[in-house]
Amino acid sequence: MKHASLWQQTAALPEYPPLQGDTGTEAVVIGGGMAGLLTAYLLHQRGVKVVVLEASRIASGQTGRTTAKITSQHDLIYDRLIRSIGRDKAAQYAQANEEAIAAYDRIIHKKGIECGFSMRDAYLYSTQETSPLAQEAEAARTLGIDAAFVRETELPFKVAGAVRFGGQAQFHPLKFLRGILDGLTIHEQTRVTTVSGQQVHTERGTVTAEHIIFATHFPFVNVPGWYFMRMHQERSYVLALQSSWKPRGMYLGIDEDGLSFREAEGLLLLGGGGHRTGENRTGGRYAQLQQAAKTLFPGSQEKVCWSAQDCMTLDGVPYIGQYAPSEPRWYVATGFAKWGMSTSMVAAQLLSGMIAGHTPEWAGVFSPQRLRLSASAQSLANETGHAVRGLTREVLALPRGLMAELPLEHGGIVEVEGRKVGVYRDGEGHCHIVYPRCPHLGCQLEWNPDEKTWDCPCHGSRFDYDGKLLDGPAQTGLK
Repeated sequence: MKHASLWQQTAALPEYPPLQGDTGTEAVVIGGGMAGLLTAYLLHQRGVKVVVLEASRIASGQTGRTTAKITSQHDLIYDRLIRSIGRDKAAQYAQANEEAIAAYDRIIHKKGIECGFSMRDAYLYSTQETSPLAQEAEAARTLGIDAAFVRETELPFKVAGAVRFGGQAQFHPLKFLRGILDGLTIHEQTRVTTVSGQQVHTERGTVTAEHIIFATHFPFVNVPGWYFMRMHQERSYVLALQSSWKPRGMYLGIDEDGLSFREAEGLLLLGGGGHRTGENRTGGRYAQLQQAAKTLFPGSQEKVCWSAQDCMTLDGVPYIGQYAPSEPRWYVATGFAKWGMSTSMVAAQLLSGMIAGHTPEWAGVFSPQRLRLSASAQSLANETGHAVRGLTREVLALPRGLMAELPLEHGGIVEVEGRKVGVYRDGEGHCHIVYPRCPHLGCQLEWNPDEKTWDCPCHGSRFDYDGKLLDGPAQTGLK
């Protein structure tokens, strides 16, 4: 089940017709989220003929579920990057994200887009320790970022310390997109099925293009690229609260149960409850946030709730650039972690520059072909382990119960006529039965009681209780 976010409830985007038959263009963008549409916009500005293909509605994926912070502050990253990939590459990462903030500012003011864009300080905070925060502030400062360690914040509770980044921003992502769509050729309800050479195949026709950009959140072409071996996905949850307390800054806690805060549309956004996709069998993530709201903001009222999903790379840096050496005209933008708004602009600037022959000087840090064993070895081992467990779980695990024992409005793996199946029993007692293996690579799915979805613990594909595809990299629903 997908809850409509605050952004989706307060902004409508125009509808676009599906592709009708075969066509040709200079560049085709697969995916109509922030990264894909920004890339198409910048290519269009450079005079490149471009077509956008979107499987559903534009901005209906992660762009519609973000907390919409535009920031170069990406958790505790700069001290780690300096140690793992060196000061030069860390400086490239910082420069790219700082330039992304400035680029949003330029576009919004040039086009006069009313999207709630405002410059804000961004904070990382902890209620327990100060050392990692002080180290992060110093690392970021040496890379040219306006960063400082502070001991006091406006938060309604005591912190041990915080890192303040100046010159950051927040906005309404759908209202921003509405302001850049004019002149773009977009086809909605046009799912790409396969890509071969310079041809992009859909059920509605084929697009032939000199340049092909994969901006689909998680790439669905497994080989070449092998991105499924180099990423996993994580979910997080958000409440929009009517509250008397509204922060001037944007906040993210680094503690295990740390919370996120920002103001939006006159409401307080409270985020947290993160977990690896496919590992939320007991649920309770929204309940945790509701309890936090009750404790921190007595009398607040929940107006909207929703969840988001993020791709996490092995070394914490997105993959943006050439898709694979064997396909020099394919490009990819993925692995944005929880920072999709700033990184979407990074991707759009990098990819449009590559195609136009003006690759940014900071592009190297994002190369999908990088091999950083020191930064990635343990993560690669973890990803391999998760995949193996997901693939063997159906063979080795016993069914967890019988269908008749399943409570109303609950789902789980049960035994039906000697077979292990996924069952959701709705409020009227009707059972919705699916084959609980992901069509992507065959991992056994897990029930997510907070969303009433079947989630893949290997690569993050998600399906509703009737098997309808919600999130890739899977391309089809469940049997």
